[in-house]
Amino acid sequence: MNDMKTTLLKKIEDRSAVAAVIGLGYVGLPLAMELCEAGFHVIGYDVSERVVGLLMRGESHIQDIPAAQVGKHVQSGKFLATTDATKLRASDTVSIAVPTPLAKTRDPDMSYVLSASSTIAEQAHPGMLIVLESTTYPGTTRELLQPRLEERGLTVGKDVFLAFSPERVDPGNPTYHTKNTPKVVGGITPACNEVATAFYSSTIDTVVPVSSPEAAELVKLLENTFRSVNIGLVNEMAIVCDRLGVDIWEVIDAAGTKPFGFMKFTPGPGIGGHCIPLDPHYLAWKMRSLNYKTRFIDLASEVNSSMPDYVVEKVARALNDDKKAVNGSRVLVLGIAYKRDIDDMRESPALDVMRLLEARGAHVVYHDPHVPSFREDGHEMHGVALTAQELDSCDAVVIVTDHTAVDYQFVANHAHLIVDTRHAMAKVKATGKARVIELTSSTPIGAKGA
Repeated sequence: MNDMKTTLLKKIEDRSAVAAVIGLGYVGLPLAMELCEAGFHVIGYDVSERVVGLLMRGESHIQDIPAAQVGKHVQSGKFLATTDATKLRASDTVSIAVPTPLAKTRDPDMSYVLSASSTIAEQAHPGMLIVLESTTYPGTTRELLQPRLEERGLTVGKDVFLAFSPERVDPGNPTYHTKNTPKVVGGITPACNEVATAFYSSTIDTVVPVSSPEAAELVKLLENTFRSVNIGLVNEMAIVCDRLGVDIWEVIDAAGTKPFGFMKFTPGPGIGGHCIPLDPHYLAWKMRSLNYKTRFIDLASEVNSSMPDYVVEKVARALNDDKKAVNGSRVLVLGIAYKRDIDDMRESPALDVMRLLEARGAHVVYHDPHVPSFREDGHEMHGVALTAQELDSCDAVVIVTDHTAVDYQFVANHAHLIVDTRHAMAKVKATGKARVIELTSSTPIGAKGA
């Protein structure tokens, strides 16, 4: 048996291995905390001095991670956050959880992964496990990370062990979190797979080994492409229902009674978050390099990215019915996080809705109980209080994200016009003085009033 592998497996088993996590955001910090809970000493590396300082004070910048948990592991010495890359030299395992955004050309921006790879290569030593968790295109682990390690004279599968394990974080999910979400692992060699599987099995309830890093890379892309395509389908169906004067929510609820062959997806103002809007483009980009056009992926992206325009057009028509123009109207956007009950604004369709309304001359304000303020394009914006006076002063309220902390009955009682993209008003007993416009019309084409 490989001596390096044997030694590392023993360290993992008795928890004497030091685990490092590069990138302490929505993926890296929850993983670091679970590793601490499992008994490892953890080094968290991040380039942000603000994030590192916050964590070392026992505070948390991630909604799903309580400050008490961070503080406990900092005080016990189990967790060290640092901006000093040389500290990584003391680690036996390294998990890379850095951003993988898209460039403006919709091509993968691999700068964070490349930077992390170079940092690790400089600190790597024999007997180390390196796992990339950042979502990326198939081939990244083998093509970008492996050569950098081998340039240091380290043989992958013998001296060091390299694998890919896609993150599956779902911010705000009350049921599934890092520990109880099955973890897919694909190593460069069988030895890499064995070590990576042993490492994550020490912390995660279920580990699913696959044959290669490319297979593991494709798992994450398939998962989110599946969601993107189905969201695109139901968003298009919402537009179809609008043209036909049929209630999309009634159709979805009825279809959802079928016990087989149907999975319920719901329409909305677009898609947000780091994964679903971006991940399919990684696969599409890779396939373009192989002279193949991913038609389903491209079409779903086209439909989903057009939804903010569709919402703004709904607002414009609703205001027009009140004999008002968008230009000069005060519009309150209610909820700007990308999904319910979280503070994550990455790729949120609310930002597009706000920009499009402002481009038409509207005076846009927002309220979000989870996002009191934010910076976008160098400008800082602060939310307004959700008061009766504020609602009464607005010409329209647009519900983009349906946070449960919002009292929608109160909104209905005091707003004049509500454009509801999330079916949030369906649970309100009475709409008060408000006129509510849903994503789809209830008046069939050709019927009176159409």
